[in-house]
Amino acid sequence: MPRLAGKVVGQSSFYAAVITLVVFAAFPFYWMLITTFKTDGDLYNLKSIPYWFNAPPTLEHLKYLFEDTLFVQWLSNSALIGLCVVAITLLVALPAGYGLARMPGRSGENLSIGIFLTYLVPPTLLFLPLARVITLLGLQDSLWALVVVYPTFTIPFCTWLLMGFFKSVPREIEEAAIVDGCTVVGAFVKTVLPLSVPAILTVVIFAFTLTVQEFVYALTFISSSSEKPVTLGVATDLIRGDIFYWGELMGAALISSVPVAIAYNLFLDRFISGITGGAVK
Repeated sequence: MPRLAGKVVGQSSFYAAVITLVVFAAFPFYWMLITTFKTDGDLYNLKSIPYWFNAPPTLEHLKYLFEDTLFVQWLSNSALIGLCVVAITLLVALPAGYGLARMPGRSGENLSIGIFLTYLVPPTLLFLPLARVITLLGLQDSLWALVVVYPTFTIPFCTWLLMGFFKSVPREIEEAAIVDGCTVVGAFVKTVLPLSVPAILTVVIFAFTLTVQEFVYALTFISSSSEKPVTLGVATDLIRGDIFYWGELMGAALISSVPVAIAYNLFLDRFISGITGGAVK
């Protein structure tokens, strides 16, 4: 009997912890959802219950967001910047990570640590020299400035991540491909890359989400509304002085975050596999 009671208590504690975590994770989305569809009168009435609708829902905030702001343009800019940064990151980090993983001795590991340390440099220290680079390239007040700047912090981490994963891929597979007639590059493309899909997906998700949520560089290099990414456009055009357009802000945050959350959930297993792939050799 005591054993059964202990088992019941253990399971109850487990499910209580799970429910707590689920509520903690889902509550921001719930708050954004109800705020998006609340009327201003309901939203600013301090006597009403804030966790549910006290007046019929409205689409006024979404209508303002899509018709009176450049929200769709901001979303398009963020998507374009994210795709370009992911492509540049993969183009550089894949061969760099593979090269570091196959370097003899500890030289590759030491170099990867040095590369990773550059990722830890605060953006507030880097935007001054990067501003000079952007000026020389003639990309001021253009979203292409962010396409140039963002790979400076995505490539170091992704190279380090891919190096760890490539180390877990047995060299014998590549050697067998070379014996069968492949070149070194051919063996990398035909044998290593297919086995590294979890790591590549991890890099894609990490680089894209890091790019979409970045704010400091966007605020530094972009001032025209039509060139802003969604993080900057929402924060600067929907907050005017001490006036916060809460319904529109929550709607923009909800629409921007849901696709990322869905992508994380769809590829969660591969994401974890990619993150931990280099931990066990």
